[in-house]
Amino acid sequence: MSEITAQKELDVTAAAAASKQDVLDQLLKPEVQESLTALVEQLPKLTEMMTLLTKTYDFATKVANDRVLIQDTVGGIMEVVKPMEEKVKHLASAAIEANDRAEQSDQTIGLFGMLKLLKDPELQKMLRFSQAFLDIVHERKQQQS
Repeated sequence: MSEITAQKELDVTAAAAASKQDVLDQLLKPEVQESLTALVEQLPKLTEMMTLLTKTYDFATKVANDRVLIQDTVGGIMEVVKPMEEKVKHLASAAIEANDRAEQSDQTIGLFGMLKLLKDPELQKMLRFSQAFLDIVHERKQQQS
């Protein structure tokens, strides 16, 4: 039994020596030496980068684990999103209702009906927006040319 243990120890020692020899052979190659020289020259920059990355990681970890900050951020986002959500729901329901009314109606809108619609304040608001939007698109297209 002790012979087997001794043989295993010899095998491990031989493997370690071979590994050391392999490392030494690699270090003797000129391209490896050039790479090591370049690496040593860049160590100050690498140290600075690692310091910055460590600080960034520490900050991100603190932020990710700060429950109060997370709750405040979510609360702030919800304060912005909630009014927009209500407005979108209002507009969507208005669009659905308008579609239903338009499908049920078989009324013909003639020239005088269109002239009457042009006086509608909501239509005027939409037309002003459309005109301003088209003007901006036209200006940007001219700037790109």
